[in-house]
Amino acid sequence: MRILVVEDDKDVAGFVVRGLKEAGHVVEHADNGRDGLFMAASEAFDAVVLDRMLPGGIDGIKILETLRSQKSTIPVLILSALADVDERVKGLKAGGDDYLTKPFAFAELLARVEALTRRGKTEGPVTKLQVEDLELDLLSRQVKRAGQKIDLQPREFRLLEYLMRHAGQVVTRTMLLEGVWDYHFDPQTNVIDVHVSRLRQKVDKPFKTPLIHTVRNAGYMLRAEPV
Repeated sequence: MRILVVEDDKDVAGFVVRGLKEAGHVVEHADNGRDGLFMAASEAFDAVVLDRMLPGGIDGIKILETLRSQKSTIPVLILSALADVDERVKGLKAGGDDYLTKPFAFAELLARVEALTRRGKTEGPVTKLQVEDLELDLLSRQVKRAGQKIDLQPREFRLLEYLMRHAGQVVTRTMLLEGVWDYHFDPQTNVIDVHVSRLRQKVDKPFKTPLIHTVRNAGYMLRAEPV
């Protein structure tokens, strides 16, 4: 991929540029807002890593607003020391696709950039999810495995959808609480275990190959092979 890094801090820029190149990407760098906007608007990039506060009279928010007003759909990861919720919301509303606060781990930055580029290549909205012989239709709200219909309660459907969207990945309890129950705190109950158990009874028990696996001391994973 060809990635533009717009960052005025020499140490941060060097760290990010070097890491992206080592990961096999082609990287260009701008150290001020004016050059960053010009490059992002006039050259072809697969993604932009954009600092919020930049010299040159044009900050990250202005770059975003200008790109979006020009109908640019290039994925943009905002990189900023401004960590308040209001600042993150401001950046996302201006057109940012993701927001990562400083200090950060490069592995996370790389994963987020690559996720944004995968998302950008999706043609149209996803309406069906499938893992092995398990199918979930987001429009009809139907679930089938090996052609057999599986009746799920609304919360079970949301839980299965979340696991299928993260198939092959470890899904932690915190992720499930936020993504399925909309909790941003741990209610200190076994609600997750209960629902996973019910889901297993419907999705796994009647079939030969289990798909929902417990990852010890981590969470759960949906995949065909044992964890």
